[in-house]
Amino acid sequence: MTIAQVIAGRGEVWSCNADDNVSDAITMLATHKIGALPVRDGETGVAGIFSERDMMRCLHKHGEAALHMKVRDMMTAPVITISPGTTVLEALALMTQRRFRHLPVVDNGTMVAFVSIGDLVKHRIDKIEAEAAAMRDYIRQA
Repeated sequence: MTIAQVIAGRGEVWSCNADDNVSDAITMLATHKIGALPVRDGETGVAGIFSERDMMRCLHKHGEAALHMKVRDMMTAPVITISPGTTVLEALALMTQRRFRHLPVVDNGTMVAFVSIGDLVKHRIDKIEAEAAAMRDYIRQA
């Protein structure tokens, strides 16, 4: 099972730019009920990731002034990316080893999707449940 199968049919990727104000990025996280945003580098690339964790660290360090800072000043960078051909298990292992919860999916230098550990776990659970249902059907027919 590859990342391409997980992201098939997905719509728009919410993102922000490095020069956006942190307060605007926080509004986007809250509005879309998401935990992180890829930070765009031009039209196609990824400069970093802005996450709830980044926000909390910066608020702790800078207080209210953090809201007026630029995303570039608190994003996680450099960013690690995966390709559509990466397997779900490889992506989950990478997330576990590196202790992060989001990965940009980049194909030929262009970000095509953004996956969370929740997306991948859900996909694995759905696959396991489908396999279990197929096995139960097979046993009933035998």
